[in-house]
Amino acid sequence: MNISNVGMSLEDTNLARDIEDISSTKKLLVVCIDRDDDIGKKAGVKTPVVGRNPCIEAAQKLALEDPEDADSNSIFAAIKTYEDLVSKGYQAEVIVVSGSESRGVQGDEKIVSQIKQVTEKFSAHGVVIVSDGQDDESVIPIIQNVVPIVSVQRVVMRVSKSVEYSYAVLGKYMKMIAYDPKYSKFFLGVPGILLLIGGIATVAGLTTEIFAVLVSILGGAFVIRAFDIDKAWSRWSKPTPPGFIRIFTMVIGLILILASIPTGISAIDPALLSEELDLVGFISDKVIVGQLAGGMLPFLFMGIGSMFGGMLLSHWFNRSLKSISEIIRLIALGSLYPIIFQFTNILAYDESPFTLLPPLAAGLAVTLISATILFRRYRKKRGGEVLTE
Repeated sequence: MNISNVGMSLEDTNLARDIEDISSTKKLLVVCIDRDDDIGKKAGVKTPVVGRNPCIEAAQKLALEDPEDADSNSIFAAIKTYEDLVSKGYQAEVIVVSGSESRGVQGDEKIVSQIKQVTEKFSAHGVVIVSDGQDDESVIPIIQNVVPIVSVQRVVMRVSKSVEYSYAVLGKYMKMIAYDPKYSKFFLGVPGILLLIGGIATVAGLTTEIFAVLVSILGGAFVIRAFDIDKAWSRWSKPTPPGFIRIFTMVIGLILILASIPTGISAIDPALLSEELDLVGFISDKVIVGQLAGGMLPFLFMGIGSMFGGMLLSHWFNRSLKSISEIIRLIALGSLYPIIFQFTNILAYDESPFTLLPPLAAGLAVTLISATILFRRYRKKRGGEVLTE
């Protein structure tokens, strides 16, 4: 089996560099950790296993019982590290220690106890840890209380390296989804609500009707999260004077926008409406569309202006430079009104399209001049600060 090292390398030069950092290190203990005790469960080997040959036999037994287990590779890597140290003149020993199947406190205590048992006979000045992943390395802080750790070598099989890291990343994100409120309320809360409603509907025999409700809830959740509507609402609904202003003007604006619909319908000439007129005919009739839009314009623009005005007051109370954007929006909105109004007259009363040019030119000029004046004024007031959205 091929093995490779992640983090600290098993190459001679890197390992020697780790050890030379501690000048007092003369006797080193190479420790291979099997925290979940695969060597005991699968191969029936009792730990600690001390010495080169006993470790080779233990690794062979484990490899024969489970060729896919990475712990056998870790043992061979520990033996290779031991041989490298001996060849460089260090007094070294290699051991294999194991915890328990359930891991936990008892298994970690077993690992520490086995290392203490070995260090009583082989008084090492430092330890080189060899493991096959982060789970085994979680006992490193405990081992440091017994003997100093010189180097940590992580070993994974090349064929499973990407899989191991993929599982590690997947486990991290699954934990975030389960325990982080920022993510769990969407990834667990929304599916939980859908499953609860679906279960109740199934018991009540309303499976057909509830499908539309479930799809609507799911679609609404996607839209809210995709456009950060929840975050925007939390900012808007803060119990502060600017927050109350935004809420009030938004409600007023929505009411005015809704009121523009019946106002526009009442502006249509009753003679143009008939019982035989369907939706396609309604939309395709430019006179009806022109009269409808012309009737809607006053309340529609007042509603939108109310929302923009609320945002302007909010930024003004906060002394935010963004208030300039809201002023420009209101000016642009006012400049658009005569342009759109004239366009509705062209549709409804068949006026010449050239009548659209004067309000278009005037609106463009007013917007550009206002934006230039406001930007220059705020730039001087703020010492050259540039407004960015």
